[in-house]
Amino acid sequence: MVVEITPAQLQERIASGDRPVLLDVRRPEELAICRIDGVVHIPLDELASRAHELDPEVEIVCICHHGMRSASAAAFLESRDFGRMVNLTGGMEAWASQVDPSMARY
Repeated sequence: MVVEITPAQLQERIASGDRPVLLDVRRPEELAICRIDGVVHIPLDELASRAHELDPEVEIVCICHHGMRSASAAAFLESRDFGRMVNLTGGMEAWASQVDPSMARY
């Protein structure tokens, strides 16, 4: 079952040194506007062919613009035996409004 995490919860974990893999599934042009430092970027439409680049044993937080594509990505990876999938609720839009108001929004 894919777990949800809020931007504030993720920021708290990152600040405490607990850093899961952050998988950003947005398109390259979206990533160019704003991103969380250190993300792994695999666009959703490439995920099926590139899932082998990810470790199925580690926790992965999926990120997109509003949380819909990332939820799909997390569910897809979970169906491929990735055991620790998390979705960022509200995506980058929520991150920018709740955690980093200086971040560019689109």
